[in-house]
Amino acid sequence: MERIPHFINGALISDAERYGPVFNPATGAQEKEVALASAARVEEAIEAARAALPGWRATSLAKRTTIFFKVRELLMQRRPELAALLTSEHGKVLSDAEGEITRGLENIEFATGLSHALKGERSEQVAGGVDVHSVRQPVGVVACITPFNFPAMVPLWMIGSALACGNTVLLKPSEKDPSSAVFIAQVFAEAGLPAGVLNVVHGDKEAVDVLLEHPDVKAVSFVGSTPIARSIYQRAADHGKRVQALGGAKNHMVVLPDADLDMAADAAVSAAYGSAGERCMAVSVLVAVGNIADELVEAITTRMATLTIGPGTDPASQMGPLITAEHRDKVASYVAGAAEEGATVVVDGRAQEFDSKGFFIGVSLIDHVKPGMKVYDDEIFGPVLSVVRVETYADAVKLVNDNEFGNGVAIFTRDGGAARQFEFDVEAGMVGVNVPIPVPVGTFSFGGWKNSLFGDTHMYGPESIRFYTRGKVVTTRWPDPSTSVIDLGFPQVD
Repeated sequence: MERIPHFINGALISDAERYGPVFNPATGAQEKEVALASAARVEEAIEAARAALPGWRATSLAKRTTIFFKVRELLMQRRPELAALLTSEHGKVLSDAEGEITRGLENIEFATGLSHALKGERSEQVAGGVDVHSVRQPVGVVACITPFNFPAMVPLWMIGSALACGNTVLLKPSEKDPSSAVFIAQVFAEAGLPAGVLNVVHGDKEAVDVLLEHPDVKAVSFVGSTPIARSIYQRAADHGKRVQALGGAKNHMVVLPDADLDMAADAAVSAAYGSAGERCMAVSVLVAVGNIADELVEAITTRMATLTIGPGTDPASQMGPLITAEHRDKVASYVAGAAEEGATVVVDGRAQEFDSKGFFIGVSLIDHVKPGMKVYDDEIFGPVLSVVRVETYADAVKLVNDNEFGNGVAIFTRDGGAARQFEFDVEAGMVGVNVPIPVPVGTFSFGGWKNSLFGDTHMYGPESIRFYTRGKVVTTRWPDPSTSVIDLGFPQVD
């Protein structure tokens, strides 16, 4: 059976005391096993990153830029190969996998502009003969802990900026679909990245504990569920680390009565069921304002009947399986419990049968959902769309703002004034107007509010530069020695 190795100091290391299973979600069969790092193995990777830091930090911005251009070239050439790897371990359809890689490459493209992004400021003659300038310098060794749902994109979001800023990186991907992380690390090495600058360690809590507590790890980036994000943030911060921990979401799509309902129905189906709903920006709640709910539910139901669910390698498939059997069963439990709580199950995805033994489930639509129901309150992370009916725009905004999460939100309307007011009123980090999944392009930054983010900075884009660097201000004076005097007072401006 194939073993997925660590990548430490430029070498593949597959020996381990423990191994974890890696399944093909489309068949339900274990096809690989992944080496799970012991504490000693993680410390070995940290030492490699620490040793490589001085050399990488001293590498010119021009040389770093050349490497990033080469990484982009190689990943573009090998995108089909990486997409196939993603599909085999995650289950998403090939087109979705290729799209994930493309979005990840946006941050690599952003990193090629690091000479501009890392520019400081300068003020001349702030006092007699005194100038001040600022620089941004790397924080040091950085740990990047990434989720299963985007095993290529999220690592590229993190490591692109972290490496561009002169840090060295330990990447700890999900043990459910770990191969793409090793693939990406090897591409960076092929592009000329020195050994030890980017390391990949696989593992579970034992590995993560070391990353959160080791004094040589100076910053931690994390994406995952809110309970884990909160814990990661608290523990890493308690050990003096800089932390950005992105948590869960319950993304609402508000549809006003004047909206193009066909466009809204298309968007709802695409955003709720794409990637089997296993994305933190998936629309999981449709908020129907006024008297449009019946028509909108009917339009969505009609479109759901046309969806093709099957193996991600089948070109006809629009949606693949979920990541594990356990997760599939958990998603199914929300559909089962919705009716018991008083909601209406319009389409029950549990009823769809599949020939494969893979981790498949059909798409579900649940109407008359209200806050307080588990199907509304919890992040399901599966192909389940809830419909909440409200009377007014104000009711819709209150519903969104009262939710504990604030990752992404969308509004569908033809009214520019209503859209502008929504943008002003709503409490979420990313807002879409007639765009159901408002993930920013790579030149902006990604992240939510409230319990969707623990820390002060968002991911990739300009905010990532601030996260992965420390500011330093330098005050200089080159006076005529003859003017030097003793002055015990507080420095004064001449």
